[in-house]
Amino acid sequence: MLFHTWTFAAFFLVVYLVYLAVKGTWLRLPWLLLASYVFYAGWNPLYLILILYATSVDYLTVMGMSRSRWKGPWVALSVVNNLGLLGFFKYGKFLVENVNWLLHTVGVTYLVPDPNVAFVSNGVNALLGRLGVTYTVEPLPFLLPVGISFYVFQSMSYTIDYYRGNVGKERNFIRYATFVSLFPQLVAGPIERAKNLLPQLRHVPTITRQDVADGLSLFVVGLFKKVALADFLALYVERVYSAPSGFQGPALILATVAFGWQIYFDFSGYTDMARGIGRLMGIRLMLNFNNPYLATGLGDFWRRWHISLSTWFRDYVYIPLGGSRHGTVRTYVNLCLTMLVSGLWHGAMWTFVLWGAVHAAGYAATRHLESTAFYRDRVPRLVKRVWVFSFVTFAWIFFRAESIADAWWIVKGIGSGLGDPRFPLTMAAMVAAVWFYQAVYESKLRAMLELAPVRVGLVACMVLYLSLVAGSNQQPFIYFQF
Repeated sequence: MLFHTWTFAAFFLVVYLVYLAVKGTWLRLPWLLLASYVFYAGWNPLYLILILYATSVDYLTVMGMSRSRWKGPWVALSVVNNLGLLGFFKYGKFLVENVNWLLHTVGVTYLVPDPNVAFVSNGVNALLGRLGVTYTVEPLPFLLPVGISFYVFQSMSYTIDYYRGNVGKERNFIRYATFVSLFPQLVAGPIERAKNLLPQLRHVPTITRQDVADGLSLFVVGLFKKVALADFLALYVERVYSAPSGFQGPALILATVAFGWQIYFDFSGYTDMARGIGRLMGIRLMLNFNNPYLATGLGDFWRRWHISLSTWFRDYVYIPLGGSRHGTVRTYVNLCLTMLVSGLWHGAMWTFVLWGAVHAAGYAATRHLESTAFYRDRVPRLVKRVWVFSFVTFAWIFFRAESIADAWWIVKGIGSGLGDPRFPLTMAAMVAAVWFYQAVYESKLRAMLELAPVRVGLVACMVLYLSLVAGSNQQPFIYFQF
């Protein structure tokens, strides 16, 4: 169920009206959980088995930790189980393909079987045979469960935080299951922490008129970003990136810049809508984007982009590796490893790993410079912003390209030819308007944008555009694939 569809509108209307009626009773959490499971089952009913399994294991893991003197084995069970789910469903096929390529390269004829086929053949069908059942289950097409990277990280953070003593034990299974599966942020974040979301689920929310106004405004802004901006930019990006060899430098550059804005509008649009829905229900989800293309350094960019994931990797990967506590060399090694893991999190392709490596190299090369007084005080802010945007946009080539070969072709082709890029001027004007708005938002004129007439006027213009101009082509959100 996509947020920008009439199906979701009907679903949410029913859910919201019932929620308002029962929010002061014991039915509030069961209703939220049921709604979340119905929402998730809309993608594939079989996904419910997976999320219920992941939820149950982590809930029981914390229960076990609370009654045991030895917490280490319990938290290890949670980490292994969650990473195992990701490894099987997200990276299993990728690992098998690369292992088989390596075996073929060294002359070994044995091939590792597809994990999906092996599980069904050696697991399910073998069990049925032992039970005397003659029916044979055929392997299903390999599917990546929507949102698995998000809710697995969210659930695993709870067990780690309990192990560290940062959160208390959640005794109510319904509440914990709602925390893991809350439908606004289930399939693409933000990745919430137990210390932020669980306390909100323990108390009856007070929904004010300000909550309703802010929630509706957030949803409309997110809808505008997705439908009017991201999907519009996608038309040009897809045309160029689907066959990059047919385009010259100007088109390749513009398509890459367009993708940088497309993925920002797409992903931040989703989280704006998610936060808006949550606000309507009296639930405050964390900010996930903070004008990242106004960043003045690569470190600043990662404090503004996909904040819930960046802080997750900081707290559960970078710091456990040692962070910056063991000298300069170790710090840079930890930074690079964290960025590589972040790249791999985004997808089981070498292009994502390469994207992480490019960011790791850039961050390592500029980290010290960004901390100097010269860079901080002497380099003009505009220069720093242009540099960061240019680097991040260049890195998006490896994120968006269909293969490493395509990425390399684009990198080489950027400096070639002066052909007509056929870039819609309307697209450029809309992006420029957004960038200008963000620049004003972070300037001394921010107070003007927060005036009620200005906010109402901007929302009215977005609604008018969506009503009269936006097309009906409903594109899925980019981050659903991660």
